[in-house]
Amino acid sequence: MNIAKQKNKLGILARKEERAFYLFITPWLIGFFVFTIGPILASLYFSFNFYDVVSPARWVGLQNYSDMMKDQLFWQALKVTGVYSVGSVTLGILASLAIALLLNRDIRGVAVFRTVFYLPSVISGVAVSLLWMWLLNSDFGMVNFLLWRIFHIEGPSWLMNRLWVIPSMVLMSMWSIGGSIVIYLARLQGIPTQYYEAAEIDGAGYWSRLLNITLPMMTPVIFFNMITGVIGSFQVFTQAYVMTNGGPNNASLFYVLYLYRNAFRYWRMGYASAQAWILFLILLVLTALLLSTSRRWVYYEAD
Repeated sequence: MNIAKQKNKLGILARKEERAFYLFITPWLIGFFVFTIGPILASLYFSFNFYDVVSPARWVGLQNYSDMMKDQLFWQALKVTGVYSVGSVTLGILASLAIALLLNRDIRGVAVFRTVFYLPSVISGVAVSLLWMWLLNSDFGMVNFLLWRIFHIEGPSWLMNRLWVIPSMVLMSMWSIGGSIVIYLARLQGIPTQYYEAAEIDGAGYWSRLLNITLPMMTPVIFFNMITGVIGSFQVFTQAYVMTNGGPNNASLFYVLYLYRNAFRYWRMGYASAQAWILFLILLVLTALLLSTSRRWVYYEAD
C-alpha cells in the first residue's frame, strides 16, 4: 500500500514538473513561432506572389523564380558572393590556422598575443566598415602609405576599382578571424601529447609531425570552420552597404545587398522572398556537398 502511494506521489510530482517545464518555455515558444517560424512561412508564401507591401499580395506562381533566372544582376550578385566566399574562407582558414600554430607555442607573453589577435573580432559591423574605409582610402589610407613606404609600390584605389574591390573585402574579412583562432587553439591543446612523443622517438621532425599528426587531428575543426565560413560569407551585407553600396558598377553587389535593394528600395517583397529561398537552397546544397566530401579527408579519433 505504501509503495502504491509512493508511486502516486512520484507521478503527481512528475506531472507538476512537466507543467512547470512547459510554462517556463512558453515565452520562448511564442517568440520562436511568432518571430522565426512565422516569418519563414510568410516569406515562402510571398515568394509565389507579387507583393509590394502597399497592395494585397497577388499570386503569380513561379514567376518570381523565372524572372530571377533572367535577371543579370541576380547572376552578378551570385558571382560576386561566390568569388568572395572562396577567397575569404580559404584565406581565413589558412591565416587563422597558421596564427593558432604560432600562438600554441610555450613562449613568454603568449597570453598577451592571444588576446591581441582575438580582440578585433569583438568589434564588428558599421564601426569596422568605417575603419577599413579609412585604411583603404587611396589618398591617405594606411595600407597605401605602408605599401609606398616599405615596398615603394603605389597602391590602387581599393574600393573604387572593379578589380580590387573584392580583394579589399577579402582582406577586410581577416579582421574577424580571432574566433577561429580560439577554436583552433582549443583543438591544438587537446591533441594527445603521446602522439608527438612517439613521433619524436621515431625521429620525426617538426614538419613531419605537423603534416602527419597535427593537421589530421585538426581536420574536424577545419571542417567546422569551413562550413560556418561558407554560410557566413554568403550573408555579407554591412560591409558592402556601408563601404561601396554595390559599386563600382555593381562590382561589389553582394547577394544579400541585392536582396535588400529589391525588398526595401524597389518594394519587390515577393521577388526578395524568392531570392531568400534560393539563398537557402544554395547554402543547403553547398553544406551537403561539403558533408559528402568530409568522409575522405576529415579524421576523427574514433575512426
